[in-house]
Amino acid sequence: FISLSGVCSRRDADEHILAGKITVNGEVVTTLGSKVIPGKDIVKFMGKPITPEKKVYILMNKPKNHITTADDPEGRRTVMDILKHATHERVFPVGRLDRNTTGLLLFTNDGDLAEKLTHPSHQVRKVYHVKLERCVLEEDLERLRKGIELEDGIAVADKISYVANKDCNEIGVEIHSGKNRVVRRMFESLGYEVKYLDRVIFGPLTKKDLPRGKFRFLSDKEVAFLRISG
Repeated sequence: FISLSGVCSRRDADEHILAGKITVNGEVVTTLGSKVIPGKDIVKFMGKPITPEKKVYILMNKPKNHITTADDPEGRRTVMDILKHATHERVFPVGRLDRNTTGLLLFTNDGDLAEKLTHPSHQVRKVYHVKLERCVLEEDLERLRKGIELEDGIAVADKISYVANKDCNEIGVEIHSGKNRVVRRMFESLGYEVKYLDRVIFGPLTKKDLPRGKFRFLSDKEVAFLRISG
């Protein structure tokens, strides 16, 4: 019931229950697996009523100069500004793309799927188109294939090559890592400046027929493929 309300995943819901953050009809419930009757019992999370929501899955082709957050105290544009009138359900981004990175970004209120897609153990495939300020040496591509030591551990390019019919400063990179800003940091660690970074594939999803700055709802078939990706 809690995860269906869009508050969190089922795993996190267990922790909230054990921490005494859930009440049913005014009584704190700390027993896992307790039953509730939707529409009759009043369930609250930290004092606020919650109800199950319809599951929503939205794919955006994120434009530049938007930050991946619900709101920004500095008043900068956010990805949620684009989705302002998309749905009544409370969706949240799955993972992050930094302000200057463009490309595929998934939004949902399905906490379990979001956790699966972002957990390192599931190794969801992500492909990026990278443009650097200068030509990339073949020996540096090989170093990225073997793995680069970053401050938070080793980062490996599962596949990496020059983009066909483009200049030698344009690279295609496939990774499964969930590390923050990992593609930028991999190239920066070798002395390259990233001028353009675009996520073109996320799991089974591509940017086909999705212009920059636009979004669309996923089909049931696409959601099913997402569930088995990784």
